[in-house]
Amino acid sequence: MAQVLIVDDSPTETHLLREMLEKNGHSVITAENGALGVKVCKEKKPDLVLMDVVMPELNGFQATRQLSKDPTTAHIPIIIVTTKDQETDRLWGLKQGARDYLTKPVSEKALLTTLKSLLGQS
Repeated sequence: MAQVLIVDDSPTETHLLREMLEKNGHSVITAENGALGVKVCKEKKPDLVLMDVVMPELNGFQATRQLSKDPTTAHIPIIIVTTKDQETDRLWGLKQGARDYLTKPVSEKALLTTLKSLLGQS
């Protein structure tokens, strides 16, 4: 199973995502903002990152860009998980280096399907 980093400033969202992941056998680490998310990702090298967009200091788009441009973390797939559901946001997120884009509230099925496809698990 995978180690997943959840980067989200909402304790409620983090809790919901953590529950879905842990219930399905994944281990979870968390960061409350984009800057911390980048730091934790570089230190822990998780298998995958779930990245919120609207956060203080460094937003999810900026954090995603930093991680996808850094050779030590570029291989780690990032899924943007956000309330921003405009097509322009989606395209921008993917342009920053995210491998996928899910809008909140995320269904457990959508989350797990996306996770499996990005980690190459059947």
